[in-house]
Amino acid sequence: MVEFTFEIYRFGINPVVDPPDDVLASVFQQAGKSKGPIAVRGKLNGVDYVQTLVKYQGAWRLYINGQMLKDSGLKVGETATIEIEFDPRPRDVAMPAKLKAALQGDKVAKKAFGYLSPSRQKEIFRYINSLRTDESIARSIERIIRAMQGEETVKPLAVMRAKKKG
Repeated sequence: MVEFTFEIYRFGINPVVDPPDDVLASVFQQAGKSKGPIAVRGKLNGVDYVQTLVKYQGAWRLYINGQMLKDSGLKVGETATIEIEFDPRPRDVAMPAKLKAALQGDKVAKKAFGYLSPSRQKEIFRYINSLRTDESIARSIERIIRAMQGEETVKPLAVMRAKKKG
């Protein structure tokens, strides 16, 4: 684990820190790559976190989400002590069984769902997995199926936007 200190600042609306080059070099070596999102874990002022290191607009950034701020007691503008290392654990999110069954029963929706980016699919899986009642799960799956069939729907989830074809 590599440690550094950095002031949390806002990039757009998001709180972030920019790890120094020597820290990035260590994480890249651990991950065996220096491109694409890199799964990391560590401590923010002594509190555990799991996050993704991303390169955006030419700089590598560690986004500090609301939960991380709350757990650490930090605010934007304060200096944080950050420990970071590559996180080799898989980050897969399983497709909810009810969504899988619904897609298997509708070839058009299944094909359209396959056109969504993996990150968008993962967002949908997380959303459905976060729902608490069978009614809300069923209602959301219906909306997803209708959206994948190309029907006009109330836009309940921005994550249902499909990639443009060809």
